[in-house]
Amino acid sequence: MLKGTTESGFSFEISEERLDNYELLETMAEVDDNPLLYSKVVKLLLGDEQAKKLKEHLRNENGFIPNALIGNEIRDIFESVKELKNS
Repeated sequence: MLKGTTESGFSFEISEERLDNYELLETMAEVDDNPLLYSKVVKLLLGDEQAKKLKEHLRNENGFIPNALIGNEIRDIFESVKELKNS
């Protein structure tokens, strides 16, 4: 189990099994061409419960979740995971 925290303060736990998932890799490869796939990446990477927690973490005072923040969080998570695996 890999644990970390993004720059915005979101704490996460990701199993090795979730990271070693071809569907996650496939979806990540398509995100640049189709940003709508970020929602699938979030669920594949974090699972339903943590995906809900991430959305609540990012929700602004008007009740919305800015699109750019999701991409930032995913990048932070992958960078944290890379650092954790290298340590």
